[in-house]
Amino acid sequence: MHGLHARLPRNFVLEERLERYADAIELEPARLAGRWADACTPIGSKPFREVRLDVGCGKGAFLTASAAAEPDVLFIGLDGEPVCIVYSAQHIIEGNLGNALVIPGLGDDLVRFFAPGELAGITINFPTPYPRKKEASKRLVALERLLEYRSLLADGAQITFKTDHEPLFAFALTQFELAGYVPDYVGDDYRADFPDTPKSEYEERLVAQGAQVHALIAHAGPLEGTPVQTASLSLVDYLPDDLHGLSYVPHGMQGTVVNLRNRRDHEAMRLS
Repeated sequence: MHGLHARLPRNFVLEERLERYADAIELEPARLAGRWADACTPIGSKPFREVRLDVGCGKGAFLTASAAAEPDVLFIGLDGEPVCIVYSAQHIIEGNLGNALVIPGLGDDLVRFFAPGELAGITINFPTPYPRKKEASKRLVALERLLEYRSLLADGAQITFKTDHEPLFAFALTQFELAGYVPDYVGDDYRADFPDTPKSEYEERLVAQGAQVHALIAHAGPLEGTPVQTASLSLVDYLPDDLHGLSYVPHGMQGTVVNLRNRRDHEAMRLS
């Protein structure tokens, strides 16, 4: 969900794969709102202890590793890319995981797919940053989305947000605060602090390129009235002043950083 498209193997036929792995895909998730734990329990088994959601599950590495580690929890992955849906479903079937499934959809679909208080946790791994101001409402950590998540979370349930994108992370901190969340963890090196938690494919790739994982874990706190957006919506405003000192430029902002560096260099030369 980060904006990098999956590379398809030769002779990949989407429709055929959707049919092959259909048992791990729920195409009508709204019909299960409020009864996921019971409806998805295998025959003869105890109902799932709780339901957790992986928003933007990608190819399903984090989803399936989490499901394998906690078989009494139902893990649901959501993604808007059909190719990601197929790969996630394939990994669920091949891993023989009866406590995981995947659904097609976007972040603003969640209020239709789940009932109030139904989710024991939400994970947002490396979402698409949408750097431009006019696209800010598409961010999964925008104020509007975070307010919707509040209604779906059970009491004390946490949201875990991870990203390599430092400007997006800085923006997210303002949004979580406005939406009334209480931070349980804020860090710029999540992998060092939580070395044994499952990784997504995207995290594996980015860390290999030198990225650090910024993360926020929070739960919903008191909220009075309707919050008003007061934060800057352009991620350019969250870049550091010293652009030449950036050792890692997050995906989607390479061109912006180059242009800003050139502009500032030219301005400095003009004033010298």
